[in-house]
Amino acid sequence: MDRVVIVVAFVVFWLAMIGLIFWGWRGRQKRQADRIGVFPPVPADLGAPSIAAATGLYVGSTIAPNWQDRIAVGDIGHRATAELSRYEKGILLERTGESTIWIPQESIRGIRTDRALAGKVMSKDGLLVIRWTLPTGTEIDTGFRADDKLVYPTWVDTHPNTGTNDSKETPA
Repeated sequence: MDRVVIVVAFVVFWLAMIGLIFWGWRGRQKRQADRIGVFPPVPADLGAPSIAAATGLYVGSTIAPNWQDRIAVGDIGHRATAELSRYEKGILLERTGESTIWIPQESIRGIRTDRALAGKVMSKDGLLVIRWTLPTGTEIDTGFRADDKLVYPTWVDTHPNTGTNDSKETPA
């Protein structure tokens, strides 16, 4: 009888913890909704390709400059395998099973390598991070971990305000 009570209590505890996680995520979505707004739509004409597509993992997007303040609005907070490509008019991030993210050229503030974003910590320069401005004026960082890290220098060198992030906000 004691074992049954312990098992039932354990199951109730874990169900309560899962419920609290979902409740917290929904609260984050509500708090961020006005600040994030709607992401830019993918235009019909992307322009000429300037960097070939790279495959990898979309790590997430955060409100800059906080590397842990993950965006929860819509499906933007969901990690997914992705393909990142650069065009004359912006950057296209096609995520498998999730919405496509379009970053217009005029919104890009910088492209750098970093070691952490959205709770994902890697080795030095393990992530490609694009800082850009949403239509609402909010600056965000979008992270991508390429399957082949050798593509990072090509991405970093293509935009003027770029480089490796040595900020103290990332973990030591």
